[in-house]
Amino acid sequence: MLRMRWWAGLCGLMMVAGLCGVVARGQGQMPAVPDGLVAARDSVAANDVTWTSLGRNENDSMPIGNGDLAANVWTEANGDVVVLLAKDDAWSELGQLLKLGRVRVRLTPSPFTGAGFRQTLHLEDGSIEIAQGENRVRVWVDANHPVLHVEAHTEQPVTVEARLEDWRTQTRPYSEKQPQRGGMFEFGDHVVPLDFEADTILRVGESQGVGRVTWFHWNRESVYPLVLKREHLEALESKYPDPLLHRCFGATITGPDMKPVDDHVLRSTKAGTDSRVDVVALTQTGVGDAKTWAPAMDALARTVEALPTAQTWESHALWWREFWRRSWIRVSGSPDAEAVSQGYAMQRYMMAASSRGVYPVKFNGGLFTVGHDVPDNVDSTPKDHNPDYRAWGDSYWNQNNRLPYWPLVTSGDLDLLQPWFNMYVNALPLAKDRTQMYFHHGGASFIETMYFWGTPNLNDFGWDNPTDEVDSRWMRYHIQGSMEVIAEMLDEYDVTGNAGFAMEKLVPLADAIVTYYDEHWPRAADGKIHMSPSQSIETYQLDAVNPTPDIAGLKSILPRLLALPEGLTTEADRARWKKVLDDLSPIATGTTAKGKIPPLGKGDADGKPVILPAAQYGKTENVENPELYTVFPYKLYEVGKPDLELARNTYAARLFPQDTCWGQDGVEAALLGLTEDAKKAAVAEFTFYGDQRFKWFWRAGHDWIPDLDNGGNGMLTLQNMLIQTEGRKILLTPAWPKDWTADFKLHAPHNTVVEGHVEAGKITRLTVTPAMRKADVVFANPGN
Repeated sequence: MLRMRWWAGLCGLMMVAGLCGVVARGQGQMPAVPDGLVAARDSVAANDVTWTSLGRNENDSMPIGNGDLAANVWTEANGDVVVLLAKDDAWSELGQLLKLGRVRVRLTPSPFTGAGFRQTLHLEDGSIEIAQGENRVRVWVDANHPVLHVEAHTEQPVTVEARLEDWRTQTRPYSEKQPQRGGMFEFGDHVVPLDFEADTILRVGESQGVGRVTWFHWNRESVYPLVLKREHLEALESKYPDPLLHRCFGATITGPDMKPVDDHVLRSTKAGTDSRVDVVALTQTGVGDAKTWAPAMDALARTVEALPTAQTWESHALWWREFWRRSWIRVSGSPDAEAVSQGYAMQRYMMAASSRGVYPVKFNGGLFTVGHDVPDNVDSTPKDHNPDYRAWGDSYWNQNNRLPYWPLVTSGDLDLLQPWFNMYVNALPLAKDRTQMYFHHGGASFIETMYFWGTPNLNDFGWDNPTDEVDSRWMRYHIQGSMEVIAEMLDEYDVTGNAGFAMEKLVPLADAIVTYYDEHWPRAADGKIHMSPSQSIETYQLDAVNPTPDIAGLKSILPRLLALPEGLTTEADRARWKKVLDDLSPIATGTTAKGKIPPLGKGDADGKPVILPAAQYGKTENVENPELYTVFPYKLYEVGKPDLELARNTYAARLFPQDTCWGQDGVEAALLGLTEDAKKAAVAEFTFYGDQRFKWFWRAGHDWIPDLDNGGNGMLTLQNMLIQTEGRKILLTPAWPKDWTADFKLHAPHNTVVEGHVEAGKITRLTVTPAMRKADVVFANPGN
């Protein structure tokens, strides 16, 4: 039976890993295996999700993916299995991250319409199993190849049909109402002289591959020249090739003993009890003619078809097993604790399934947005939209996008972190040229909202902006986010000590950003850098002077850059960085007014001392607490550091408490040792469920569904409740509640792994690797 065959394959995997002898859960006693494997297996398998009824539509989907190719998978009332495919690099001519398409798999007669239906997301191996009796379908995206597999085994012979369902069937001008236009924040009602191109579906016999259904989207034109022209950068067009023009992406449906019925449908040639449908995906850039993509697709499909599926499954499952063995946090002690534990695993899983490609996962839905077919003559809306829709458009927003990535150092998922770093590093040359053209000085900056190639969001720059400064008052001086990227890079370097990473990515980006701050702002009479006009995040706009997040960022990253081994930096680098550090004004402080951060920098004479959002600032325009960027992300104040009470006063006086979406209460509370606030925030973040059946597609908050910065925020809160590091010091349980129990394995600086068990407020088991690093562990609870 298929169940036994699949289990035999898994046993083969265990033999490859040297771990044979493990039996399935519920099948008997577990033999002795390495403790790390037991903890990893238990911590993830406990979070598997099983549904016992068929789905209805796309809102009943589960997520799978290999980090580049991903899919929402659901069933419908007639037993069909539907797969909505997404790919990390499927950027359209208008800079929109599109879905590849939708594939419907139908078994006739369907074995999934009676009693006993079960659908399970197996986190342990990144697969979905659909079962009824001994009938099974397994859906998985190969961790090592760009292919999705749908494998079926049935008790009775069935025919299998795979149908491409495509909604981009007409080429339409941007100016017309249509589903693709909805959510295009960048363009609004402006005239865009481009078309939304239709997909191309190869006719039967047109594809070189026999027995396939093949389709693609080819960017005949590109919005890139328009963006450069509107932003007065057309002189750079020849230097930096268009990243959208002639990009071609698509897929082919194939399978053993299957043949095309027409351009859209592939069907098995005979009924059988074992069958398989494969969907292979490919993106190419610079494809000069639409049809030249097809031979490359054919070659890739032939390579994938030749792979032994049993072996690729073993390698795939091994990748996931090793992923889960890297680290874990499993929490128990109450229903809330269990929810937090499951939410942490789900967020980490979704990042693994969507952040191993070329580009970072997008904060507003990642690769797991869903939608349905809507009429051709209406724009998509949040309530009624096609699969390509996402609120807030197609740019990356640093304040949101940073949060899924901050926890990945502590979880040991550095491979998932690289697309985030690479976007900024790859965009750096253009950003430096842009700075020189606009401001006639060195360095580089990136505003909060930017396209993946590094230029500002066109809506924020201003369509008819005659100047070189960003038009939007929300974004004009909102550039500190790139310092957060540097801080994250420094965290990775502290863990790995990777000199190549530091020299190729960290130092070039850091030097460009620091140079911008050095050369862009004048010096005041006291010789200090005078950042004005400026803004403090989005909350205090245009009239801020010496904004606290920017000052704090420089005071945080510059000493760490100066502490890098001399072989990684030059004497000139260090001299320049030291001068910038010396030229920074102190972080602004004041006193509270009626217990809150005071308006216009004025406070009651008898108020408590607090950190201010800037040296000077006006009225609030948004709901952030920029004064607390001194705590997170820049960690100038935290448990074990001076002036902790000042930071706690500031936290207590914040104007805008918020612990979900991008609100930072949770991680700030954890860093300040405020256990109850941190606990409350962790629960809020990990129970901020969406209204889809897979409730860990986090609610939109300020963003879109799934709101991945909410889940990343939750991971970050939970990690900092358990472990905080500074230099060589490893502080354990600085904000851990006594009524929560946890098993954990986390990563720390100097290639250190900390694994332990905490119960009733005490660490009862602790392993530190390498062992000599145990001398650097400090317990927040002296009784440990």
